[in-house]
Amino acid sequence: MRQWPTTLALNHVADVPQSPTSTMDIKFIPRTPTERQIALRAALEIDPGIQRFSWTAIQMYLVTLVVCCCSGDSGFDGTVMGGINSMKQFQRYFGLTGVGSQTRYFPSLFCPFMVLKLKIVTTAYFPDKYGRRFSMFFGNAVLIVGAVLTANSTSKRMFLLGRFLTGLGSSCSGASAKSYLAEIVPAHSRGAYMGFLNSFFYVGQMSATGLMVATGRIKSDLSWRLPLYVQAVPAAINVAFIFFCPESPRWLYSIGKALRAREIIAKFHSRTNDINSPLVDLEMREIDEKIQTDGINTRWWDFRPLFKTRADRYRAYMVILIGQLSGNGLITYFLPILLKNAGVVSQDRQLTLNFLNSITSYAIWVQLIFLSFLQGSVTVDRYGRRKILLLATSLMIIVLTAVTGLANLGIIFIYLFMVVYSFGWTPMQALYPTEVLSYEARAKGLAFLGIVLHGASLINTFGLPVALQNLGWKVYLIFLVWDVFELIIIYLFVVETKGLSLEEINEVFEDPDPRTYSERLLVETQEARKGQRVRAREGTDTRGGA
Repeated sequence: MRQWPTTLALNHVADVPQSPTSTMDIKFIPRTPTERQIALRAALEIDPGIQRFSWTAIQMYLVTLVVCCCSGDSGFDGTVMGGINSMKQFQRYFGLTGVGSQTRYFPSLFCPFMVLKLKIVTTAYFPDKYGRRFSMFFGNAVLIVGAVLTANSTSKRMFLLGRFLTGLGSSCSGASAKSYLAEIVPAHSRGAYMGFLNSFFYVGQMSATGLMVATGRIKSDLSWRLPLYVQAVPAAINVAFIFFCPESPRWLYSIGKALRAREIIAKFHSRTNDINSPLVDLEMREIDEKIQTDGINTRWWDFRPLFKTRADRYRAYMVILIGQLSGNGLITYFLPILLKNAGVVSQDRQLTLNFLNSITSYAIWVQLIFLSFLQGSVTVDRYGRRKILLLATSLMIIVLTAVTGLANLGIIFIYLFMVVYSFGWTPMQALYPTEVLSYEARAKGLAFLGIVLHGASLINTFGLPVALQNLGWKVYLIFLVWDVFELIIIYLFVVETKGLSLEEINEVFEDPDPRTYSERLLVETQEARKGQRVRAREGTDTRGGA
């Protein structure tokens, strides 16, 4: 059996130990995040992980696609009301207009209810109690029922119930999907997978807006009912296939199924599928140490793990940062109305331009994925989280300034805003909150994030219709000021998590100054990797000379 380098030698046992705390006999145990990164690189020299186009990798891609249906749910759910709200057929049926106090009722019917106890139970309790897969299944099943109700609505009350269920189901499945994917994919490619997950928001968005371009030309009520039926399609795909996917290894370990967790990690992280691989050993030890230290809190009502220590509070603040008040909510929900304010009065043209916005937003992601494929790493994994957020937010400020200055002539800048937002913030919404939260608090933290997002949605969809009616283009100024504030917060506090395992990220937040420590750790890790490469070359030259 191959051995680790001298400084990180491991003596593997013949069989998998029964006790999860004795996964390997280690001569050198990495303690700090820097040492763990060096150990990881040494393990990758022996076991470089699965190949990109191997059968195992293809299986991982298929699993990811099933999970991404949950993000598609959110994209469809968050966009469909913006298009339907501009349809005269829908407005006539329920007696509404495009803007004002009555219009805010329908896009936001479900928002106040999402903060109720039922949402907390499904998003905070189910994932830890019954597993990530069951929570996705349950959430999507509820969404399907809600979609059928809204599509068949004959009254405002029936529509209210259906929108409540679609919002509830989307929140439950979406939170579980983020936890699941972050916990099952390799650390060095987590940014790629999580960014891909959240980019499916735009797949759902394009499906909704593109469909409504066609259905908007139908004169009957089918114009707005048909898109609501189609909303159930991605949820149905997830319901049909999610139990064919493996469970989260971290959740399995937390309920005492250490061997099954090891087998899943070996299958999807190890090139040799060896459960005794040094790479698998290292990951299992980190999982064991973190769960043994922090334990598991299954009390769904107890959110104290989010605020218990200074490090927990810091993480919670990072979660709150990923909100929906940067200006994207304005465009997502009310783009047809913004276009009308800019002089585009044709319903068909409004829906077509709404569809075009979805395409341009996702096009930037397609290009980034293609370029990342050529470079061998995705953008957020190559350049880091801080740099991407700082660049994207700065560009968003510039674009909003242009929109405000040009007033009604700034349609092109509205589209540019969503392109920039898709580049920087879309991948972070699924990635960053999931990876900064500790295992103990991940499900509750994502439930808390859901409450924050729906609070932002409450502001967007209850306040913006009235603001648009009274202020017009000056609404952009509000988001401009907020984005400047966000830029300052990102620069001062956001922690870099590039290339770190979930357990290593936890240790970074334990430092008195996590942001500075994360940047120093990144430099030290890069220097350690260079040193390893130099020593490897010197060793090769020495053997060649001999």
